[in-house]
Amino acid sequence: MIEGVIEALPKSAHPMSTSPSVSGKLPPQTFEEIFLSTYPRLVSILRRMLGESGRAEELANEAFLKLHSTALPPSDRANVPGWLYRTAMNLGIDDLRARSRHTKVAQEASQAVSASSQPETGLQLLLRTETQQRVRMVLSRLKPEWAQILLLRASGYSYKEIASHLEIPPTSVGTLLIRAEAGFEKIYLELFGEKD
Repeated sequence: MIEGVIEALPKSAHPMSTSPSVSGKLPPQTFEEIFLSTYPRLVSILRRMLGESGRAEELANEAFLKLHSTALPPSDRANVPGWLYRTAMNLGIDDLRARSRHTKVAQEASQAVSASSQPETGLQLLLRTETQQRVRMVLSRLKPEWAQILLLRASGYSYKEIASHLEIPPTSVGTLLIRAEAGFEKIYLELFGEKD
């Protein structure tokens, strides 16, 4: 199934002719030799995996950066190209997974936007305008502090923010909101005789 996508790993394409330094990192000359012999094939494999040349080069560079900054354990020092291929493939798989998640989120967001951005019909516009006029009329007949608290809450303000804006104790916001809602409902029913 993955034939033609991932080629067989070279058998110790470049055995380490120079022993690694005491820190476990590759000497610069060995690193350069491995880079020159492995980089083109690594990019080629990643390109087939990802379908993008630029991203393939970025991930190949990231794999070499990891090689340069990592002290390899003795088991991996014997086959550095194999370690590079495994690292690059893992980076490629992570990239494909991230793309998949991003695509799913983008599609969901796009569907939500398209569903909510459908143009209003004439009837919907008329009903929305009528409801707004009714609400404005009721708000104009409420006590000013009740109208203010209802407007602030409908705008998404928290109880703490409402208390700050209206300069009232935060503990009284809930009670004031309940009274304002009851007053709004009473006036609405008196004026229009129905509940929306």
